Amino acid sequence: MPLFDDLFHEAGAAARSLAEYFAGGALRLGVTGLSRAGKTVFITALVNNLVARARLPVLRASAEGRIARARLEPQPDDAVPRFAYEDHLAALAGPDRRWPQSTRRISELRLTIEFERAHGWGGRAASLVLDIVDYPGEWLLDLSLLDKTYGQWSAETLSISDTPARRPLAAEWLSFTGGLDPAAAADEDLARKSAALFTAYLRQAREATYALSTLPPGRFLMPGDLEGSPALTFAPLRLGEDAAYSSHSLAAMMERRYESYKAHVARPFFRDHFARLDRQIVLVDALAALNSGPAAVRDLEHALTEVLRAFRAGRASLLSTIFRPRVDRILFAATKADHLHHASHDRLENILRRLTAKAIARAEGLGAEIDVVALAAIRATREAKIRQGGETLDAIIGAPERGERLGEEIFDGESEAAIFPGQLPEDPAVVFSGDALALSEAESDVRFLRFRPPKLAAGQAPPHIRLDRALQFLIGDRLA
Repeated sequence: MPLFDDLFHEAGAAARSLAEYFAGGALRLGVTGLSRAGKTVFITALVNNLVARARLPVLRASAEGRIARARLEPQPDDAVPRFAYEDHLAALAGPDRRWPQSTRRISELRLTIEFERAHGWGGRAASLVLDIVDYPGEWLLDLSLLDKTYGQWSAETLSISDTPARRPLAAEWLSFTGGLDPAAAADEDLARKSAALFTAYLRQAREATYALSTLPPGRFLMPGDLEGSPALTFAPLRLGEDAAYSSHSLAAMMERRYESYKAHVARPFFRDHFARLDRQIVLVDALAALNSGPAAVRDLEHALTEVLRAFRAGRASLLSTIFRPRVDRILFAATKADHLHHASHDRLENILRRLTAKAIARAEGLGAEIDVVALAAIRATREAKIRQGGETLDAIIGAPERGERLGEEIFDGESEAAIFPGQLPEDPAVVFSGDALALSEAESDVRFLRFRPPKLAAGQAPPHIRLDRALQFLIGDRLA
């Protein structure tokens, strides 16, 4: 049945692609990233800069004055929630200056960009329809489950959870599951208790203190209307090698629910949304991992490698565009570059390149174009040089969020402060060394705080760092 289902879904995807192509098709851009990477802010800033015709010097069509206008239009998929662009923009630009709520479900927005061709018959008018698909990165990690049995997933999850970084966080769940007998009779109470402890472990690992990349299933942390359903009431078990379990055993019940999760959650997401993407940006909060130490950095590296396994990467051709789109350009973006002085921006890019090296090698081997960039879709700080003790230091100035702490100082969310964030190491390998987690401020050479959004004049597009470079890679060729 799985093979038949896969062939059926492939045929359906090909039919949709064919219909979209002859209907004038759009470029579908996927925007994802693990928790708190800044997906909502990125999309809001991207749209606002294009609609407001802001200065985007690295985006050639903008720099050459060939973009006539950009406008929002009704999205094509009636069953997908619309990305709440206006609400998010109001939160950023309002008197309270709040960062918008993070992505918790899939959403979509259609933007039409009218421009003049760079070559051709006297600057021929053209338009690009850009469908932006926003989805949680945790859902992307779920796609790795499609090729794994329950036994494989259990073994991998238990192994990763028993590493030095995760073991203290998973201790209660690991102790509980260690006492379960997979061959025992199926028991709903045991299944619910195990799932609850497993979810609590995943939630704690995601907290800012640890900044570990979550493991699938992603819907355990974002259950929505599936909360409490059997499809979300399972957890890994320690299964014996080549052991056979009866159909009424705890192991068999867990396996059935795992397969149900794949069938009713992971596979429909792949079929209906993910498999239709043409371009992809993966936003990465590398600074949070750096704040938490080498173990969190290596954990993020593993997650990003798993992320790219899910992409149908490869060079696009006319036939693939018509019958089966492939993700032909993937951009990994380290967000919150405004938390660093510009002297460290290239170093942040180098760290991200090192983080994604394994993933990039695989995708490039399939013909996809890959790039990395350090960016801030909305720049919340400005730079300054400040003298301290006879020394001139590179600083960033902004209003830290209420409750942020640096040493003994706790910020009120209103006052601006000059922060010396330190410099990232020249050698990216340094941040992978050791088993430390949650470095203390004294042990770290860099300190990253959360800042409030910048104050904006009415109608002003927010300042950014390298957003235009990201746009040139993702859509620049379609505006040529």
